[in-house]
Amino acid sequence: MNKVILIGRLTRDPEIRYTAGTGIAVTTFTLAVDRPYIGQSGQREADFIPVVCWRKLAELVANNLTKGRLIAVSGSIQTRKYQAQDGTNRYATEVIADEVKFLDRAKEQTGAFKANDEIATDEGDFFPVDGEDDIPF
Repeated sequence: MNKVILIGRLTRDPEIRYTAGTGIAVTTFTLAVDRPYIGQSGQREADFIPVVCWRKLAELVANNLTKGRLIAVSGSIQTRKYQAQDGTNRYATEVIADEVKFLDRAKEQTGAFKANDEIATDEGDFFPVDGEDDIPF
């Protein structure tokens, strides 16, 4: 069984690319995951784990997440071997995400939330409540 679940913060904005020929979306980012103990320096240490998302999930992540956002990633660990330009063999270990959950809200930008965040307003079915006497139940 190959299953991993991680909770951490993005170290930078996700980068989206599209595969040559097929045009499939692929997004990569690095997740900083705190270790459960304090290191010898007296500070909490973190692991920096590369994550890859494909297709619709790749587009969702690239369009809605930014550096510093807290997320949960569920997926599998994959290793691959490639040859560097100098001819040496290199290995990469990545998490291939099956699911990404947003665990915090986007910060305000110039007085407005990002498009993916929903806010209740006093329009439509929502109305301000001043006290217990105004609650309709």
